[in-house]
Amino acid sequence: MSYQNLLLEINGPAAIVTLNRPDKLNALNLKTLDELKEIFTGLNSNSQVSVIVLTGSGEKAFVAGADISELSKLDMISAKAFSENGQEAFNLISNMSKPVIAAVNGFALGGGCELALACHIRIASPNAKFGQPEVNLGIIPGYGGTQRLTRLVGSGRAMEIILTGDMIDAGEAFRIGLVNKIYPQPELITRAVEMGIKIASKAQNAVRLAVKAVNIADEVSEREGQNYEASLFALCCGTEDFKEGTSAFLEKRKPAFKNR
Repeated sequence: MSYQNLLLEINGPAAIVTLNRPDKLNALNLKTLDELKEIFTGLNSNSQVSVIVLTGSGEKAFVAGADISELSKLDMISAKAFSENGQEAFNLISNMSKPVIAAVNGFALGGGCELALACHIRIASPNAKFGQPEVNLGIIPGYGGTQRLTRLVGSGRAMEIILTGDMIDAGEAFRIGLVNKIYPQPELITRAVEMGIKIASKAQNAVRLAVKAVNIADEVSEREGQNYEASLFALCCGTEDFKEGTSAFLEKRKPAFKNR
């Protein structure tokens, strides 16, 4: 299936989704959000895909923000629906049963930063810039940024980033835990796919349940999270892959997981 604003490439067990509006620095418009929902829904049910890499076209931007021409037309009524639509798209990504790696190859501002935050892992090139500059437009982040950024880097740093509207570079993003790794830009996608293929080599039932367990950590108390973890741990122990993994370890051989 072809998309107007997205490109899709399958590389073994890894799918590469590229936001493709380079003339607009890959800014998010309503069409792009609809296509993101469609493509991620399809990939979630694609049994051949185990991990997804999300990036932007060109060398300047991952996503430079929302489409201001659409944003400028909002009023109080339409704005809430606008925000909820973006949250729906990004929640779909965050709640994917397959890991999503953001390969941030330039500006990740506003909705672009929020999109990166919705992914499970973030890697970046040295020229990447992150920020939530919405206060410069008289608004706040509306696609989940106030919540995800706070949970990821803490309220103090989140407050500074959101209230000043300042950008931070890749090094600072790595220092505060917003980014997992930094790679030279020519290597970024290759490294992201390598990470994806490594994850795909693990027991996929365990990967899927680990994503669920980590995702719920910010939503419940520690005790509730531990109870949920124990239930998912028990589910893992009922799989063929658990038997294969433990047998392979004891027999000093590489496991041959069948994802069952």
